[in-house]
Amino acid sequence: MTTTVFDPSALIRDSVVQSKPYTPILPFEVLSQQLGRRPEDIIKLDANENPYGPSPRVAEALAAAPYLHIYPDPESRELRAALADYTGLPADYLLVGHGADELIDLVMRLFLNPGDKLVNLPPTFGMYSFDADINAVEVVNVWRRADFSIPLNEVEAQFAGPDSPPKLIIATSPNNPDGSLLPDADLRRLLALPAIVILDEAYIEFCGGSRIAWVRDYPNLIVLRTFSKWAGLAGLRVGYGAFPLNIIEHLWKIKQPYNVNVAGQIAALVSLQDRARLLASVDKLMAEREKFFATLRQFDWLTPYPSHSNFVLCRVEGRPAAEVKAALAGHGILVRYYNSARLSDHIRISIGTPAQMARLEQGLQAI
Repeated sequence: MTTTVFDPSALIRDSVVQSKPYTPILPFEVLSQQLGRRPEDIIKLDANENPYGPSPRVAEALAAAPYLHIYPDPESRELRAALADYTGLPADYLLVGHGADELIDLVMRLFLNPGDKLVNLPPTFGMYSFDADINAVEVVNVWRRADFSIPLNEVEAQFAGPDSPPKLIIATSPNNPDGSLLPDADLRRLLALPAIVILDEAYIEFCGGSRIAWVRDYPNLIVLRTFSKWAGLAGLRVGYGAFPLNIIEHLWKIKQPYNVNVAGQIAALVSLQDRARLLASVDKLMAEREKFFATLRQFDWLTPYPSHSNFVLCRVEGRPAAEVKAALAGHGILVRYYNSARLSDHIRISIGTPAQMARLEQGLQAI
């Protein structure tokens, strides 16, 4: 007799089996082991993190927090009230998430059935296609032009044929990885289409001009924002979104009850209370970005793209970008390397402190 051995992995959803894992940036403790350097000797410019870190008041507030043993407020009431003051939108329009990444996944689960379509605008943030794969959604890639502008005619063409049209469009402004902006006129053309438009404003504090207030006027607009960049809370994972009222009422049904932990809510609330200090650090990063952009143009083998965020994307010419990344890593300097569609031989450099950028300049000169 032959015995059939049960294989539990055979029950895994096909969409998960066929999907590719997201490649995250490694934390300091892992990098220090790989590079043989102390964490404090590493200049980490590969994940658009804020080198100035959070407000000092965050650590004080967390150390004094009395109720870490109690479940957090599932509706983040105090934080949403502070966000209403910060954004100018009533709290009823706002939902807090475990990073904006959680909200991206929630929106997909709210609107998309397996096989539905989503318009992605690459090169852009990789989490959009990652979450789409997990949700068994068909990703329609409409590639940006060489200057990273969106070919709106090609997006509109996705809604003109006999096939089922996409339900979601995800646009990012400033866009990651290049830092370009989505003009108001382009956003209005996207909003004229019969689809939900998600506008990811993760880096909006570095340029201003948020369209978050538009949510009150456009019933198909969702705007996502985060505390990871401007407030230096990437490690605590706090984001939020602004939603039309007839959409947010359904999101409340499907979010995890305690999705944002006590520490994250405290840190975000304190950050808003101390935002003058944090936004002063944002100003420093913006000034350093402009200064370093001019520095990059002095290297004839680097072509930087204009950026409105806390990073600069560069095309590497005359040598492989992988060698540049490896050479800088040898100096203890980490940058993001791309060798994918439309980004062959590119590096992205997060903006650090003046001292960090001076060391990077020395590393580039050594190369």
